[in-house]
Amino acid sequence: MTVLSHLSNLAEHDPSATAVLEPVGDDLVAIDRAALMSLALRLRRDLHDQGFGEGDCAAIWLPNWSSALAWQLAVGSLGGHVIGVNTRYNVHEVTHVLTLARPKVVAIADGFVGLDLINRLREAAAAAASTDGWRAPAVVPLTSPGDADVADSASYDVGGGVWLPSADTQPLGPDELSEPTTDQLYLAVTTSGSTGLPKLAAHKQAATLEMIQAAGRAMMAGPGDRLLAALPFSGTFGFVGAFGMLAAGGTIVLHPSFDPAEVVRRVGADGITHLAFGDDMMTRVVEVGRGQDLSNLKWVGMADFQGSSRSLAQMLEEQAGAHVTGLYGSSETFALLTVSGPEIAAPERWEPGGRLTVDSLNYRIADGERVITDGSEGEVQFKGPQAVDAYLGQPHQMEQNYTADGWLRSGDLGRAIDDRAFRYVCRAAEALRLKGFLVEPDEIANHLASHEAVEIAKVVGVRRDAGDEAVGFVTLKPGAAVNGEELVEYCRASLARYKVPVAVYVIDEMPVTTGTNGTKIRAAVLKEWAAERLG
Repeated sequence: MTVLSHLSNLAEHDPSATAVLEPVGDDLVAIDRAALMSLALRLRRDLHDQGFGEGDCAAIWLPNWSSALAWQLAVGSLGGHVIGVNTRYNVHEVTHVLTLARPKVVAIADGFVGLDLINRLREAAAAAASTDGWRAPAVVPLTSPGDADVADSASYDVGGGVWLPSADTQPLGPDELSEPTTDQLYLAVTTSGSTGLPKLAAHKQAATLEMIQAAGRAMMAGPGDRLLAALPFSGTFGFVGAFGMLAAGGTIVLHPSFDPAEVVRRVGADGITHLAFGDDMMTRVVEVGRGQDLSNLKWVGMADFQGSSRSLAQMLEEQAGAHVTGLYGSSETFALLTVSGPEIAAPERWEPGGRLTVDSLNYRIADGERVITDGSEGEVQFKGPQAVDAYLGQPHQMEQNYTADGWLRSGDLGRAIDDRAFRYVCRAAEALRLKGFLVEPDEIANHLASHEAVEIAKVVGVRRDAGDEAVGFVTLKPGAAVNGEELVEYCRASLARYKVPVAVYVIDEMPVTTGTNGTKIRAAVLKEWAAERLG
């Protein structure tokens, strides 16, 4: 079964149920299940007629529009695969995608929030043209929902031609073409940007379907529930959340351009029951939502990008009464790979990690290929259908990222809870060896963040002759005042001596990188700053 055929079955069962609510002007326009399937099947015919088929790649450079959903579904139903392109990407990232993924077609947004995407695409195509065997893709320009078609579509030609979807095309039914094997690649996702250029980690159709079905159950979602889809579908976080809700029979409310005030308004006015964000975006939502009615919320999933998810979770549970869970996932293993259900008490359930949502995926805690069974920390490794199947254009990455006995290296430190659950500790590269002890830097950062004056805290390690030294960086809450020496003393009063940072620096803002899933602090930059300041 494909993702399209699963959603088609839901549409046959209840065709008039609302699948999508899409903003058009000041209104939310309802798209029922039957209409969404019609969009996808009409596009399926167009793609087929243009020669798109098994093994071909389509790049979707669109915001969270209903047309993006249709492309995700139609491409996979023909045996092709999708690579999502973030609308924030500039020429360098797009060149990387074109060169490695080699899409046969690019669906691109025309004039979205004033972005000149076509000039970025032209420059990227010109740069990619020198690559051996590269061929320019066909381009399909699409306008915002409710707008007229592109006035000058020919201007979008970057060497492979231009075509537009046919609004009056008869849908190509599921029985008019053979169903593709679920062993085909279906979805390639980009990283959040914290690790440099997009990885283009690709997954097969069967694994993707199993993942979104499991995510829907993990979100405790069903008919009548509504997820605000604000994270881009080009990333694993946005894709799994949105398609998980659709697979569970719920509704997604599209939110193409993140606005925290609009998020809060829609929670109250439009009955949003589910949210899934990183703590960077959730911080802005919580700040705007203080004193507002958030009681519609039932479930909130939060990734810990900036170390503030625990305090935010407590505020959300107290104010909204929602179930808040920490999350874990990656481009290589999908988002919402673990959650903590109601049986896990706070504050443990707010921690990153939890119980695996997919039955067919297994994990282990290991040091290389040596499995750790004594409860101590080690690398989290995975084996199963949801582990990455390919890196588009980068076959060497598979060998580098898998152990000799076939387990995917996550690069993350974790601690086992039981054979189906673990807690994420930190990135393995960020772990500190302080006075002979292995220390999670977030433990120190969380203590710094508990100071009443501190807004965000991050701790990094600096390698010295005698070993690692911990260095803290903090930003302060508006109007607050505290200096670094006072914060070191704050740590000394409560932490073990070997965990006390050698210095804490108060800075105006954290260096960050913004990508598909949200904004993450650039630990590498802080390490450089720490080394410079310590001398």
